[in-house]
Amino acid sequence: MSEKSLSITNKTTEQTAAYPLLEGTLGNPTVDIRALKNDLGCFTFDPGFVSTASCKSAITYIDGDRGILLYRGYPIEQLAEQCSFLEVAYLLIHGELPNSEQLQTFHNEINGHAVLHESLRVFFDGFHYDAHPMAMMVGVVGSLSAFYHSELDVSDPEQRYICATRMIAKMPTIAAACYRHSTGAPFVYPRVDLDYCENFLNMMFSRPEKRFLEQAHAIDDTAVKALNLLFILHADHEQNASTSTVRLAGSTGANPYACIAAGIVALWGPAHGGANEAVLSMLEEIGTVDRIPQYIAKAKDKNDPFRLMGFGHRVYKNFDPRATIIRKTCHEVLAKSSNHEPLFELALALEELALKDDYFIEKKLYPNVDFYSGIIYKALNIPVDMFTVMFAIARTSGWVSHWLEMTADPSTVIGRPRQLYTGAPRRDFVPLAKR
Repeated sequence: MSEKSLSITNKTTEQTAAYPLLEGTLGNPTVDIRALKNDLGCFTFDPGFVSTASCKSAITYIDGDRGILLYRGYPIEQLAEQCSFLEVAYLLIHGELPNSEQLQTFHNEINGHAVLHESLRVFFDGFHYDAHPMAMMVGVVGSLSAFYHSELDVSDPEQRYICATRMIAKMPTIAAACYRHSTGAPFVYPRVDLDYCENFLNMMFSRPEKRFLEQAHAIDDTAVKALNLLFILHADHEQNASTSTVRLAGSTGANPYACIAAGIVALWGPAHGGANEAVLSMLEEIGTVDRIPQYIAKAKDKNDPFRLMGFGHRVYKNFDPRATIIRKTCHEVLAKSSNHEPLFELALALEELALKDDYFIEKKLYPNVDFYSGIIYKALNIPVDMFTVMFAIARTSGWVSHWLEMTADPSTVIGRPRQLYTGAPRRDFVPLAKR
């Protein structure tokens, strides 16, 4: 770390104090202000923590201005093009890409944890048939601690690792079970002869006469490829809302299953994991291709509440590198899909118009990963209420990686944000008869 410092002066008291300026491998330097209250008698105010680093992490790096996303130093473009999702999950957890032997061992570990305990499978019967899949995910994942309570010692590195791999392994099984429960179809057990993404699709859509997916077999490889790519792109994204929630819960010493359940709850919010679902809702509102210019005009009107969902990104000020990667696959899926919904024609027409429109070019409002992922999931017959579940499957690899990193760090302390109190000052109680 750097020995540089930054001086801060409290002009009310004329006190000045110097604080270490920490410099990581990449990114902006960070001021260590832990002693600020003792030195200058004040706190910082940063709603949304947009300028506050809550932790040190070596997992993911984002440069939003330049459109850069790195997993453990590797550009997302290289990983997406050349890796399987399990390779990326291994990288996030261990810090290095696996060799063939390590990958096979990791694959075997995942397969070994994929099956659900029969008592846990029965747990689904307690949910109404039309319960939201994310509600079921929260309940079932949180209940895992009741089934594996003998392996919850977070001070034991071996038990921590088992919990992490178990979560990555069971999320597709739980997700598929949520879907099958909602349709009334019998549960499908995971198969050790299938890879991660193919196994999930099989558990989702398997029927006695077909391996998976209701379309022709020709789309199978494209579906697996698309899912693998989407899972890699959604695997981690630095200290986002759900990852920060997992870390905050984990800082209390809570068991990992409760921490991941907390992450799922945070992801459920429409401002976070529900963005791709919002894209589909927007397309349905637009309705037809001839209405696109009308809605483009509404999007440009500052006084109109309509928002063009799936364009631009809070973090990426130039372009979303994940969208650049997934765009080609999105077009491949739509080209091979037998599900020729007018919605897809509408989406492609909107994409084409926005990419050529001077307003969107000037504002750098390019289609983001949520725009394309929602269209892909729709083309693969994934129900809309399962979109956020798909996100949760992928993001679990990032969540457990951050949880492992945090629990292994001896400097970790319980999260306890401060506040700017705006309530009533101290006042004395008045008895009821005198009020």
